[in-house]
Amino acid sequence: MKLSARNQLKGTIVDIKPGATTTHVRIDIGGGQVLTASITNEAADEMKLTAGKPAYAIIKASSVMVGVD
Repeated sequence: MKLSARNQLKGTIVDIKPGATTTHVRIDIGGGQVLTASITNEAADEMKLTAGKPAYAIIKASSVMVGVD
């Protein structure tokens, strides 16, 4: 797989929660960090996602916000 996005974080799927139209996929990327992605149910089905399967969190954003207390 080759992508233009530079933020590719390899990890392991730890949880999959299908909803009415989207599926939330949680990926453990190590160091106690877990990312959650919301993808279509169709995409989740096509990729045959299962807990324990290696996966990449690929992040491509047009903006990043920062907040502080």
